[in-house]
Amino acid sequence: MSSIDRSQAAGGTRTYEVRTYGCQMNVHDSERLAGLLEDAGYVRAPEGSDGDADVVVFNTCAVRENADNKLYGNLGHLAPKKARRPGMQIAVGGCLAQKDRDTIVKRAPWVDVVFGTHNIGKLPVLLERARVQQEAQVEIAESLEAFPSTLPTRRESAYAAWVSISVGCNNTCTFCIVPALRGKEKDRRPGDILAEIEALVAEGVSEITLLGQNVNAYGLDIGDREAFSKLLRACGKIDGLERVRFTSPHPRDFTDDVIAAMAETPNVMPQLHMPLQSGSDAILKAMRRSYRQERFLGIIEKVRAAIPHAAISTDIIVGFPGETEEDFQQTLHVVREARFAQAFTFQYSKRPGTPAAEMDNQIPKQVVQERYERLVALQEEISWEENKKQVGRTLELMVAEGEGRKDDTTQRLSGRAPDNRLVHFTKPEQQVRPGDMVTVEVTYAAPHHLLAEGPVLDVRRTRAGDAWEKRNTEQAAQPTGVMLGLPKVGVPEPLPAAASGCGCD
Repeated sequence: MSSIDRSQAAGGTRTYEVRTYGCQMNVHDSERLAGLLEDAGYVRAPEGSDGDADVVVFNTCAVRENADNKLYGNLGHLAPKKARRPGMQIAVGGCLAQKDRDTIVKRAPWVDVVFGTHNIGKLPVLLERARVQQEAQVEIAESLEAFPSTLPTRRESAYAAWVSISVGCNNTCTFCIVPALRGKEKDRRPGDILAEIEALVAEGVSEITLLGQNVNAYGLDIGDREAFSKLLRACGKIDGLERVRFTSPHPRDFTDDVIAAMAETPNVMPQLHMPLQSGSDAILKAMRRSYRQERFLGIIEKVRAAIPHAAISTDIIVGFPGETEEDFQQTLHVVREARFAQAFTFQYSKRPGTPAAEMDNQIPKQVVQERYERLVALQEEISWEENKKQVGRTLELMVAEGEGRKDDTTQRLSGRAPDNRLVHFTKPEQQVRPGDMVTVEVTYAAPHHLLAEGPVLDVRRTRAGDAWEKRNTEQAAQPTGVMLGLPKVGVPEPLPAAASGCGCD
């Protein structure tokens, strides 16, 4: 009998594990799911429990290729464990649950609870109902029951936080199923957003990332087209909030007042993620992307004029149905002109339920692969060249945790620059904690990171570092938690590679 089994048999606290797939919205939802479970009396399973928790929750994605196969494979792996452990429960939520509904229980009858994107707050109730009634509970709401930010939260970082400003999406991109699963855009009231940020800052958080499927469309639901730029400026007035980021905007709704707010608000960071998807006007039209190449490059030019050191990243899909070599060359042209610091590149694959999946002229896999490799090679070259421009610059970094995989062997630490570039720096003699700030000089550039090999020029201990230290001190005597997936403990990244690709931006 495992330690968890003995605990349960003795009437101990039930444990949980949350496994997260997909975009930042799912990551943020998982923080809510963890908060709900802990509010209901559950505790996180120890690190490495690998499905040995009393409750295992899958927060799923429906837009990744073979998402359903991955889910059912994982569920199949848990089936014998559940058979050996009476009382163990399995729940499936998120976008795939919203889409497939009763199919999940038919294919995996050992699942206890299926819930959707609109009713994550019901998870504890559904688990208890399934336990009492001894049968699966499937509850999928068709519209949002409560804004997720009103729910309890177990945040993954003591010093950096996601703050959701809207849910849902009003766009109709032909490759994306998210609007059908997340619903129409619904905005939070500005006062509620700012109150949450102020509460986070009071707890020690010093960086927030405003989160939405299309953040710069914020305000349409409340009748104010300049609401997003006003929100950025309001964030600039919050004492103790050092860094503000946002993801992701849509070129259609990106306006000059937002650029001005970014440039004129000191704590809004010089970083922008602007999804391109394709550089071809014909393909953009087929995708139902309501902008064209000239409009996109015009935005980039304006941002660079207002914020010269801004790091701009993007999303690009290669091999969309009907894409010709000439169309692909237009994408390469935009990449050369825009000079992205980073690009999240994807090979198009059919997403069931999307118009693009039924389009003619699907591109052969070998053609898509060859174009993809050319795009990646070009972007790698540009990323490296742009990073080399950082050599010699003095930067203030927010110290991060878990972002430098080789830090232990290299005796370095890692941090994020204002533009969100990852910088590995020499460990100073003075103790620094995640959330503290250090000033360094960049000495070397690689395509995906920078090095500061000289001595640290300055260390600034912060309230965020205090918050990290307090959290770790309080948890020292408790079992190590199982990570939700993304983001890692540390500064939330704008679009982690493993979390990108919802195609809703």
